[in-house]
Amino acid sequence: MKISFIGGGNMAAALIGGMLKRGYSAAAIQVVELVPPARERLTEQFGVRCAAVADDAVLACDVLVLAVKPQQLRDALAPLAGRLSRQLVLSIAAGVRMVDIARWLGDYRCIVRAMPNTPALVGAGIAGLCADESVDHEQRRTADAVLAAVGQTVWIDDESQMDAVTAVSGSGPAYVFYFIEALQAAGEALGFSPDTARKLAIETFSGATKLAAESNESPTVLRERVTSKGGTTEAALKSLDADKVAAAISRAVAAACVRGKVLGDELGAGG
Repeated sequence: MKISFIGGGNMAAALIGGMLKRGYSAAAIQVVELVPPARERLTEQFGVRCAAVADDAVLACDVLVLAVKPQQLRDALAPLAGRLSRQLVLSIAAGVRMVDIARWLGDYRCIVRAMPNTPALVGAGIAGLCADESVDHEQRRTADAVLAAVGQTVWIDDESQMDAVTAVSGSGPAYVFYFIEALQAAGEALGFSPDTARKLAIETFSGATKLAAESNESPTVLRERVTSKGGTTEAALKSLDADKVAAAISRAVAAACVRGKVLGDELGAGG
């Protein structure tokens, strides 16, 4: 399988690194990257071919991964319009809808849209994927394999739900970091050094997440098991409930989802 990337940023580098670890050949991977130092870095780090433009060699691929910033995608696709014939187009450009990608490619519809998240940089990501109806079973498997190189995958039948994927898991790492920041700050306020408070916060979050992932029980049951009646955890949770933290989280995710829809409209407007 030959794979070409349009864009060589952090997520592209994560995918390339993950695929190489899974046995893909560097000779089968190419990258189009406008910035010369970035091309040099990718070639040196991974041994892949890099080009400044999408030449015929780049387009002689089975999968074309769109890995540029959403605001740059239309311009990046303009030179490709009418030049594709059999490639699977896999877009990881946040918020850009398949109908717009298809239009910018000259009504080319063999597209899978994916929303990975930043833990993919350490091989621990989760990506939601949605395919155009023209994508066959084997191409879906191929798209899944690319994203599975850096974490887990879930398939979404209705593309309108991709904004919700973005809100929950795409933006989700920021929510986790926000909570870690707050927990660390609370530790420092109680007298711990920044290093100690940071370690307590991060390792607690990491361990709890690992326990939730490996347990057959729901997070609700796991939470209840930590919460003794009249104990310290109950006091903390009552405070969180009084401040309506769960409702605030729900509103925050909903706000992200709404913003995703607006950005999709803006990115696809005109042209």
